[in-house]
Amino acid sequence: MLVEISHILPYAVLFSLPLAVLGALLLRRFVHGSLAAALTVLAIVPVVATIGGVLAVSGFMFTSMLVTTVLVCVLVALVTVPAAVVLGRSIARRSVWEREARARERAAEASRRELVAWISHDLRTPLAGIRAMAEALADGVVTRPAEVADYAGRISAEARQLSGMVDDLFELSRITAGALRLTLSEVPLADVVSDVVAAERAVAARKGVELRADALTWPVVLGSDPELARVVRNLLANAIRHTPPDGTVAVQVDVEGSEALLRVDDACGGIPEADLPRVFDVAFRGTPSRQPVGGGLGLAIARGLVEAHRGTIDARNHGAGCRFEVRLPLRTA
Repeated sequence: MLVEISHILPYAVLFSLPLAVLGALLLRRFVHGSLAAALTVLAIVPVVATIGGVLAVSGFMFTSMLVTTVLVCVLVALVTVPAAVVLGRSIARRSVWEREARARERAAEASRRELVAWISHDLRTPLAGIRAMAEALADGVVTRPAEVADYAGRISAEARQLSGMVDDLFELSRITAGALRLTLSEVPLADVVSDVVAAERAVAARKGVELRADALTWPVVLGSDPELARVVRNLLANAIRHTPPDGTVAVQVDVEGSEALLRVDDACGGIPEADLPRVFDVAFRGTPSRQPVGGGLGLAIARGLVEAHRGTIDARNHGAGCRFEVRLPLRTA
């Protein structure tokens, strides 16, 4: 037995080893390429090397035993190669999904850290003001009625700001946790837009910003009135905040196909192209030149509420500023 092995071993190695080396070189080419192709080569190489070794040992004498052995190897290849292709594609898809999931997780973690940093700063500022004014009132530093009333008004304003930030955090937590439940009904956008514009007009006037709204047609959508009002309010508040005095914020409503369009144009001067994909990220507040105010949650909340209505929202530079465009499905007849 050992003698027979010693006779056939050199022939088997001499013919199968080059084929194995060739397969290794092919695999090296696929290291950074297709995983399915690499697994296919990995399945074919042992079969081809085995056939080469068997042919060498047989002296290329095609006996019935050799034909049977080669046939078995071919049948094995017919099973293993498709299996390798399917397995390779499955592993490749899973690898891509895992990489994308890790990237999303890292981005979400970075957003959370940024949010905590911004919120900690923004909470500390009004709290410090409230504390200083409360101590001044308690210590009798401020005694004249007019000054007391002024301090009380400023404390109330700071408290409202804190309350708004807490409301934003709660709304955002509902959206991100999937706990947002909408009560859908037929909502005329005319009512939503007119109410929000009327409420924000005083804020715009104090800053010297012209606020106007018009529509070619006023569509009716299927949605939740409070949530849609919040979307419009957040977009208008953002537009007014970043529009300089004597600028204009315009709201336009239209219908395109089976969708209602809501556009909010401002005069902010534009957003750098590199920042446009991030404007709806949590806690993103742009460059210092845009004078960030608030927790940076308004646009993130608007996107979450629009998507909950199965709509879309995007931002782009337009004219002297930016255009935020919301698309919502129309009410079905």
